[in-house]
Amino acid sequence: MADFTIAPPAPEDEADWRRHWAQYLTRYTVNVTPLTTDIIWARMLDPTSAMRGLIARDADGRGIGFCHLILHDNTWSLHPFCYLEDMFIAPEYRRRGIGRAMLDRIVELAHANQWARVYWTTWENNAGARTLYDQVTGGADSLVHYTIKVSA
Repeated sequence: MADFTIAPPAPEDEADWRRHWAQYLTRYTVNVTPLTTDIIWARMLDPTSAMRGLIARDADGRGIGFCHLILHDNTWSLHPFCYLEDMFIAPEYRRRGIGRAMLDRIVELAHANQWARVYWTTWENNAGARTLYDQVTGGADSLVHYTIKVSA
């Protein structure tokens, strides 16, 4: 039996989520304003928002990881696509199947809600995550990711 659960965020998850969000941003050397962090949290709790979230919790209910999902329309399907924008598992909880369980839960949600696609990007040097992603997907596709940074 798993010693963790994965579910949508609840107000009591905020402190753990903020701590892990700060670790995640440090890992990717990204700075976001406190207002941005506040709004991200509010969006994940808002059932009308296109942003969704999942929180991994240990057996005592403490947050040990998260993911952020963005649902959006697209030109290839009448059903929404789901962009997995961020996923983080606290370092001391890695290699316990939580990342795989998080991805499995996202796929379950995709089937249940008729999302046409779940997709994401990761850094080329993120070897640990890429090993998991390759196992789950069968390998990266041939798309190349480009970015134009317009504003913060």
